Amino acid sequence: MVLLDKPFVSDFLQKTLEKNGYPVINTNAWKELVSSGSFRLISEEDAVLMKKQDDNVLIYSNSENAIAWIEKHLPFSSLPEQIRGFKNKIVFRQKIQEMYPGYFFKGIPFSDLESLDIETIPVPFVIKPAVGFFSMGVYKVENREEWPEILRRIQKEINDYRKVYPQEVINLSDFIIEEVIDGDEFAIDCYFDQQGNPVILNIMQHVFASGKDVSDRLYFTSKKIMQHYLEKMTTFLGELNQRTGVRNFPAHIEVRVTPAGEVIPIEVNPMRFGGWCSSPDMAWYAFGINEYEFFFNQQKPDWETILKNREEEVFAIVILDNSTGIDGEDIAAFDYRKLLSDFSHPLDIRKTDFKKYPLFGMLFCKATDENSPEIRKILRSDLREYVNSRVGKN
Repeated sequence: MVLLDKPFVSDFLQKTLEKNGYPVINTNAWKELVSSGSFRLISEEDAVLMKKQDDNVLIYSNSENAIAWIEKHLPFSSLPEQIRGFKNKIVFRQKIQEMYPGYFFKGIPFSDLESLDIETIPVPFVIKPAVGFFSMGVYKVENREEWPEILRRIQKEINDYRKVYPQEVINLSDFIIEEVIDGDEFAIDCYFDQQGNPVILNIMQHVFASGKDVSDRLYFTSKKIMQHYLEKMTTFLGELNQRTGVRNFPAHIEVRVTPAGEVIPIEVNPMRFGGWCSSPDMAWYAFGINEYEFFFNQQKPDWETILKNREEEVFAIVILDNSTGIDGEDIAAFDYRKLLSDFSHPLDIRKTDFKKYPLFGMLFCKATDENSPEIRKILRSDLREYVNSRVGKN
C-alpha cells in the first residue's frame, strides 16, 4: 500500500503508481497532491483491515507527514513503535549505544536550553531537534562563546517550523546534543526485507561548503560511490538491524564514515526514501533503478550488471533552500531560468512554493565530476543572485 501526504508527489512516483497499480490509500491528503491520473484506490477502512489481517503488508509513504495517519489508524501494528524507534533521535541513540560505547549524546527539553550549563558539554558539538527533518534547527557549535547566538537562532526558527510541519515530522519539544563525527557524510535509500536483510537502492554523498556548513544543499551519486561503499554500507545496515529488528521497512539513512573507516549513523528516516521524492528520482536518472518497484517487488539490484556499462560521471541533487536571509514573503520571484543557464547538463527543475516552505525547489543535474565549477559554485551560493526581492520597494 502507498500512503501519500504533503508536501510533494513527483511525476515519476505518480507514473509508477499508475503503471503498477499499487493500492493508494484514499486519504484527504492525497487528493490535494494528485489532480489527475488513474490510480488503484483503497479506502482507509480497507487499508486498516489489510494490515490487521497481515502485519507483513508492505507500506510506503512519500512523506513523514503520514506518520500521524499511521499513529491514528494502525496502533495495533508493529509500525508505530518501529517508527518511533528511529524518528526520535534520543531513543535511536539509546538503542544503538552498544555499537558506539564512547559516543557522547544528551537529550534535553527545549525549555531547558536557556539554562543549559554549556561548560558541561564537550565542544565541538551538534544540536538539533530530537524529531526533525531537512536540517531544520540543526547547528554546529565550534566553541562555547557561540552558544548564546546559536540559542537565539534556534528560538527564532521554532516559530517558523511549527507553522509548516506537523509534530510527527518536527517535534521541537526536545533537542539532542551530540558530538561531532569527523568524516564524509552519505545518504542511503534502502529497505529491510521480510527476513530483516538490508537491500541498498542508492548511496549519495552529502557534501558541504565548509566545516561549519550543516545544510542539505548538495548530494551526488556515481558509479564510483556505489562500487566503493556498497559492501561497507550493507555490512553496517546488517549490524544496525541486529539492534532494531525491523522487517519490510523502507528507510532513508544518513551516516558518516570516519577517517578510520567506521560507519556511524546520524539519523534514520522511516517509511520513505529521500524527502520530496528526491533520491528515488535521482536513482532513476543515475542507474535506471525504480526504487519503489524494487521495494514492493522485494527485489535486490544486481549492482555489478547495473554499473558495468555506466560512465564515470556524477548525478547531483541541488536543494535550493532559502539561504538568502530574506523571508519568503518578501521575495517577488526566483529566477529558475537563470539558475538552469548556470548548469551544463540540467535534468529537471522542481519548483516549490517558497512563500510556504523555506525552499525554492530542487535541481537534478549531471556533471563530469563532483569538483566541477558549477557544482562548487552552487554549493557556496546564498542564492541571492536568483532572487527578486520586494524589500525596500513600494
